[in-house]
Amino acid sequence: MHIGEALIGNEPEMAHVDLLIGKKEGPVGQAFASGLSHLSKGHTPLLAVIKPNLLTKPATLIVPKVTLQDSEQITKVFGPAQAAVAKAVADAVEDGVIAKELCEQYVVIVSVYVHPDAQDYEKIYRYNYGATKLAIKRALSDFPSVEKVLYEKDRSLHPVMGFKVTRLWDPPYLQVALDLTELSSVLNVIDKLPISDHIILEAGTPLIKRYGLGIIKEMRKARSSAFIVADLKTLDTGNLEARLAADEAADAVVVSGLAPTSTIDNAIEEANKTGIYVIIDMLNVDKPENVLKALKNKPDIVELHRAIDAEDTAHAWGNIANIKKYAKLVAVAGGVRQDNVEDALKSGADILVVGRAITAARDVEGAARVFLEGLKQSDIDQYRVKTDF
Repeated sequence: MHIGEALIGNEPEMAHVDLLIGKKEGPVGQAFASGLSHLSKGHTPLLAVIKPNLLTKPATLIVPKVTLQDSEQITKVFGPAQAAVAKAVADAVEDGVIAKELCEQYVVIVSVYVHPDAQDYEKIYRYNYGATKLAIKRALSDFPSVEKVLYEKDRSLHPVMGFKVTRLWDPPYLQVALDLTELSSVLNVIDKLPISDHIILEAGTPLIKRYGLGIIKEMRKARSSAFIVADLKTLDTGNLEARLAADEAADAVVVSGLAPTSTIDNAIEEANKTGIYVIIDMLNVDKPENVLKALKNKPDIVELHRAIDAEDTAHAWGNIANIKKYAKLVAVAGGVRQDNVEDALKSGADILVVGRAITAARDVEGAARVFLEGLKQSDIDQYRVKTDF
């Protein structure tokens, strides 16, 4: 059995095809016979024909995704969509994508989407033709590979979902710590920051203490696609606070490394359920490795953090190599300035957490760009074109 999928075109004539190809004697053949014999109102499957009395080969069953409610909708499916699917299957044989000798052994099931508001019959035909042919090619080449799925899963945006879920797949990153206590100041800083997929926004602990976790959604309104960290510095009820952060649309929650091991583990388990990151903040933790060794689950990020009130002490990034044994990414915070970015990166830092050097700068955008240049990162790659097949 081979499985293919393709989406082509623009609404309302956009075509989306799900497709199965397999032997008549196998599960696809059984589904073919079942689909043709079990009819339901509004979802009547139909055979794909080049023209009346000329069945395409391999034999192909079209299953409408949308309930056909009137004669106009029925005509769109039984007209341009049916013709498109039949022609695409036949052309796939002529082009050698489907071997001719398999035409009598195989059957095809194509689930098609024709929007009720679609009006342009030529577009309905061309989009469904292209989507069917592409889905066949993908099915018989086992596209996508597992490697491609893993590569694209955190880089791609689903066009219908309406929002982007950002993941940290391309370090290093600049994390802007918004430890301000006035909402207007926070929104002003966010507005002035460059649009870059290498900037992380942090809702600082003082900010959350004043406004609550609802501040996350205010930040999201200002920068919808940003990766936003809720710096709760959780010390207890790790699962509850991770869930609260996820419910408010945070991408990551910060748990204190001083918390009990069970609290950290519970936070990681809950975060895994909701799809957000856990950051373990090692502020005031003497031996971070001991904390990490005791955990059942590996955290996403460990933050080596020098406190604001301890600025006369050494930077916290001296032990990154050992920490990376236990975490996917390592962040450094406290005393990160434009003149020591290179030192932090050479130490192995994946995320540089910067607060007042950006938020208190006269030129917020300029200061952030200097840090981004130090990271060798710039603006968002928002026009990356997909050209699979």
